[in-house]
This record gives sequence, structure tokens and C-alpha cells, in this order.
Amino acid sequence: MFHRSLRSAHHVRHYSITTAEPSGWDVKLEEDRELRRCDHYQDWHRVERALALFEMEVEQLRASGWLVSTT
Repeated sequence: MFHRSLRSAHHVRHYSITTAEPSGWDVKLEEDRELRRCDHYQDWHRVERALALFEMEVEQLRASGWLVSTT
């Protein structure tokens, strides 16, 4: 549903929101291969807020020189 990876020098951040079985969504943030956030939501409004936060962080990182990574 939402996947973004960014890289700056030797640092990597990966943001993801995926559907979870049997219901809900998993919201994750990995930074330099360390899991910084892992939440499971069944309320779509919480997912929307997490998505907005992720999109804002990605834009801030890009503005400060981080590059979108394809890996």
C-alpha cells in the first residue's frame, strides 16, 4: 500500500504500510536495518494519520538531501 526507501550517505530509512491478515494494517519504520516503529491498526483513521506523518517525513528528508532508493 505504501513503501518508501530513502538513502543519505550510509543511512537508510524504509517506511511501509501493508495490509495484515486477517484484518488491519501494519505500519513500520526501519532505520539503518533497525525497526523503529511497528504498529498494527484496525482503525483506518489511525492508518491515515500514520500515512500523513510518513509522507511529511519523506518530503522533509528529500528537502534535506536524502534520495529515494529503489532497493
